[in-house]
Amino acid sequence: MVASEQVLVTGQQLDMLCINTIRTLAIDAVQQANSGHPGAPMGLAPVTYCLWQEFLRYDPADPTWLNRDRFVLSNGHASMLLYAMLHLAEVRRVDEHGQVLKELSVPMAEIKRFRQLGSRTPGHPESHLTSGVETTTGPLGQGVGNSVGMAIAGKWLAANFNRPGLEIFDYNVYAMCSDGDLMEGIGGEAASLAGHLKLSNLCWMYDHNHITLDGPASWSFSEDVATRFVGYGWNVTRVADANDLEMLARAFETFHKTTDRPTLIIVDSHIGYGSPHKQDTNAAHGEPLGEEEVRLVKKFYGWPEDAKFLVPDGVYEHFREGIGKRGHDLHAQWSQRFAEYSQKFPDLADRLHRMQHRELPAGWDKNLPTFPADAKGVATRESSGKVLNALAQNIPWLIGGSADLATSNKTTLKFEGAGDFQAATPAGRNLHFGVREHVMGASVNGMVVSGIRAFGATFFNFSDYMRASIRLSALMEIPSIFVFTHDSIGVGEDGPTHQPIEQLASLRAMPNLIVLRPGDANEVTEAWRIIAQLQHSPVALVLTRQNLPTLDRTKYASAAGVAKGAYVLADALGGKPDMILLGTGSELSLCVDAYEKLKAEGVKARVVSMPSWEIFEQQDAAYKESVLPSDVTARVSVEMASTFGWGRYTGLNGRNVGMHRFGASAPLKDLLKYFGFTVDTVLAEARSAIAGK
Repeated sequence: MVASEQVLVTGQQLDMLCINTIRTLAIDAVQQANSGHPGAPMGLAPVTYCLWQEFLRYDPADPTWLNRDRFVLSNGHASMLLYAMLHLAEVRRVDEHGQVLKELSVPMAEIKRFRQLGSRTPGHPESHLTSGVETTTGPLGQGVGNSVGMAIAGKWLAANFNRPGLEIFDYNVYAMCSDGDLMEGIGGEAASLAGHLKLSNLCWMYDHNHITLDGPASWSFSEDVATRFVGYGWNVTRVADANDLEMLARAFETFHKTTDRPTLIIVDSHIGYGSPHKQDTNAAHGEPLGEEEVRLVKKFYGWPEDAKFLVPDGVYEHFREGIGKRGHDLHAQWSQRFAEYSQKFPDLADRLHRMQHRELPAGWDKNLPTFPADAKGVATRESSGKVLNALAQNIPWLIGGSADLATSNKTTLKFEGAGDFQAATPAGRNLHFGVREHVMGASVNGMVVSGIRAFGATFFNFSDYMRASIRLSALMEIPSIFVFTHDSIGVGEDGPTHQPIEQLASLRAMPNLIVLRPGDANEVTEAWRIIAQLQHSPVALVLTRQNLPTLDRTKYASAAGVAKGAYVLADALGGKPDMILLGTGSELSLCVDAYEKLKAEGVKARVVSMPSWEIFEQQDAAYKESVLPSDVTARVSVEMASTFGWGRYTGLNGRNVGMHRFGASAPLKDLLKYFGFTVDTVLAEARSAIAGK
């Protein structure tokens, strides 16, 4: 009896030693950087320790293991909590080719470089910088939104790849979140969608610490979170003290037993020393503690007061025996199972390999539609729907949906077997996000980091709702697909509340985002051809509601020029123009009509179709000069949006036909005339440009 009690005490002491190591690493890193948030890591260290050491199915020796549990730190300001765990668990680094290295992802040298230029420990976790960080978090609510996408991916992968006796996917998704995550609107959207879809593989750990940056949470947040989540259809459990490892373990066990809904674990923590009776002001408000306070904290923990970045004897070994050994054994068992699976289902195994490495299947672009010349034409949203359906049949892991606008966005996958993703039918490929643009964007990102090629669609004006998610996809360097229709005042009677004006310029300003605004049906096909091949950049595909003429490609240049971002569509005789008309989207045909009239008048004009500024900028100087010769300064851009930014292509002597105010509610034909999107306006501007006026 005495011996077993001694073992128990020793085990508890080792647990506390590890927890306090996490805390003091966070304290020391923040103090050395003189920047950061020490409080949340201090309060949440026991929760994270219990999860990683006892429950997380994760192999530190291979953070790319397909069936690993995912851990998302939605309260990304607590980044040192995650960095300390990655360090102590000895998670390996993965290179840009997906190869696992012997090197640690977060060695002690990187802990000491917290928040410094070029470090792998930035202020908020960034997945493209730090192996083991599943997704980039920081803007509150985005991480929990991502976790919903990851959980959807887990259910979809299991439904499509598991076979009787060979279960390849059964991973769980754990997301740590804060009051701020639940205050942000996206948090509510994410919880609502997850509850509707009954994502039983999803667990959020809510750090209920009674504090926000401004002060007590009660100043601004007094709702009954538990009741709210019960209303969303979640299982809700509570741990009254974040330091109670036994109760934390029971809460995680409850999650594992819950098979019909997601789980919220409300954890009462207290920012500061990890004691329910002690709260430190600096820690609560996201500031370093200060040298004197650091000493007091360490004294409270029974830590050597002058020691910095101390990992006591036995801590690394304890993690190796816990998450290290358990993760290794689980991974080994899975690998044996997957080897058998690969023999029995080689096509499915090959598919998983391609998904993980963002490679396309053989024949991915077969049967993509081409469209005959047609003066009446078709809306690019319509042609996009046809191309998307062809592409999705060739790429079985291309899935997605719309924010309650699938019939308007033309994003429904209609071929046999596509199906709808619902709680009872998780193999389906049509997702119904409801009127939830915020979480649609975030969950698309969550699916993409899980190996699925996902898209989300809405009206272009509502890209504003998704901006944070679009921005993070660009920062993460992941190929998320955002489809935006109703791209201009062409929305007509819906009026200025629904008519995008500044969105094109805004998204073009975002680094690493590809914006594509195709000018006819065949340019749409070429745009999707580009999208399918993207590996490290997200895309915004911007499409019309109204019909556009399908250009005669026997008369004008091939739409294959879209691959270079901009190309000469129609040219002056001899390829020596006196003026250039530049257009995108629905205005491309206006440029063509004006070109024909100028040609009849003997004016040497050129039409440049410019569906993607970003791709054009990637071309070499010689190509760019061949499209936009520097000695041709008479230039006119035509685009039914803000003219902001066009000056880089039209120059000081150029003219820009576009929108200089918000739109109006009226039939499209009246709007086009009122705002000057007519051939006569383009001709007048062209003549002014030639005259240098």
